[in-house]
Amino acid sequence: MMRFLWPFVIFVMLAGFLYVGLGLNPHEVPSPLINKPAPAFTLPQLHESAKQFSSQDMKGKVWLLNMWASWCVSCREEHPVLMALASQNIVPIYGVDYKDKREDGEEWLRHGGDPYVLSVSDTDGRIGIDYGVYGVPETYVIDKQGIIRYKQIGAVTHESLQKTILPLVAELQAK
Repeated sequence: MMRFLWPFVIFVMLAGFLYVGLGLNPHEVPSPLINKPAPAFTLPQLHESAKQFSSQDMKGKVWLLNMWASWCVSCREEHPVLMALASQNIVPIYGVDYKDKREDGEEWLRHGGDPYVLSVSDTDGRIGIDYGVYGVPETYVIDKQGIIRYKQIGAVTHESLQKTILPLVAELQAK
């Protein structure tokens, strides 16, 4: 009897772990950067490489930082959502063209529209490493003190915008 009890107990434990694991949302990957200062960076602007943009320039403002690339399929899916958000002037969106050729990024924005106040070029992906980018697109909500308050992994959707991002932005702007 004991010979069959241990395999059964192990089976029940494994089934429990599987049940819990299948209930998790694969899009919710906890970021160690939430509620911590956003990594500082200074990069050349995408459209004017002689000019630099620094994350420190945004102190005192609530803003979105969107990591994107011209080669990214999901970025194409989220682009209309970002265009609509930019037209509403609720929160400034800054872009990081991640591991992309400058001319490809410029061309993509020229044809698809440019929702960004400005974009910077991160051709070697160093800023992406500092921000813990799993893959593009990723979007960060950064508060007035330069603290990351939210990280959206994957494309921003109308639903994520309405349910999570915009309420958080409104709350942070009111502070």
